[in-house]
Amino acid sequence: MNLEELIKERIKRYGPITIADYMQMALSHPEHGYYMKRDPLGAAGDFITAPEISQVFGEIIGAWLTHNWQLIGSPKEVALVELGAGRGTLMADILRSTKNINGFHEAITVHLVETSPVLQQKQWKMLAGKHKRIEWHDSIDDLPQLPMLLVANECFDALAIRQFVKKKDGWHERMVDVEADKLVFIINAKKAMLPISMIPAQSILEDLEGILGEEKIGVSVAAPKESIIETCEPAIMIIRQVSEHISRHSGAALVIDYGYTEGSHKDTLQAMKNHAYHDVLKDVGDADLTAHVDFLALSQVAQTEGVNVHQVMPQGAFLMQMGAGIRTTNLCETANPEQQKALIKGLKRLADPEEMGELFKVLAITSKNII
Repeated sequence: MNLEELIKERIKRYGPITIADYMQMALSHPEHGYYMKRDPLGAAGDFITAPEISQVFGEIIGAWLTHNWQLIGSPKEVALVELGAGRGTLMADILRSTKNINGFHEAITVHLVETSPVLQQKQWKMLAGKHKRIEWHDSIDDLPQLPMLLVANECFDALAIRQFVKKKDGWHERMVDVEADKLVFIINAKKAMLPISMIPAQSILEDLEGILGEEKIGVSVAAPKESIIETCEPAIMIIRQVSEHISRHSGAALVIDYGYTEGSHKDTLQAMKNHAYHDVLKDVGDADLTAHVDFLALSQVAQTEGVNVHQVMPQGAFLMQMGAGIRTTNLCETANPEQQKALIKGLKRLADPEEMGELFKVLAITSKNII
């Protein structure tokens, strides 16, 4: 029985499932899940990430991490962590570009948090001989209680979301059901009771407006009917845990992903297959499922945990401010014409607002003792 049939059986037996449950099964089912059975990256896969586009990306991340290591006092023991490390390309570039930073490699132990056995194997091959101390974890719960330098590139977009649709009487959850033996989206007839940790500030105001009236709260914030809000409880939990760790033990973290910094009110759930958009409810387990990251929500959660939360920046602005243009120019000076063309093309793809430069955002979290 394939994954689609397994999901249909579950729905027929127990009723419609949340989009979060659907995503979790489609991506992480032990036998049939998308990330459990394949390498999704590169030309032969379904998408390509920034480290695969240009070595400069990893070098810039490495520079940021080592700078923050120095700012927290260059501790002799530090956990260098990557969440969802893909093929290991980003970590390989970080390790290569930081090997001459005095004391850094002696201090770090590399920790890769990865649930995909296929990608763990790819990472092991990519990083063999790159560093003496590399460990793999299924969860951030297993990370050591040490100062931490963390990067998560295109990791949060794969975390399971829930969707809620605004109807006349309030918010109702969007679910996955079976009709005529096909998976379909439905709107739960029962009004949704959102967990407090997942309620966007705007939704709280809307509820108050419905109870007290617009004149009592002084502003009308009602979203139009059929608006959609998305919530991602796993992302909230991870960012809270990372921020707590940095607050307690010191360190810094970078979250890089495509997303938004203001309320979206639209459906961002999407599927990718063979580098093209795909029907979200088809080829379950054989297409990647992602949603845009709510960077405003992540920032607000981190701010409650005693850390510095820096203003979210577009990826292009971050890379250029960190010297990606200069680094690319320097590399071009010793490159052949074909390599020069690839380097320039890579930088354009990463930093141009019309490509990845604006859609992708960068959230930086640092210890309170880092200005």
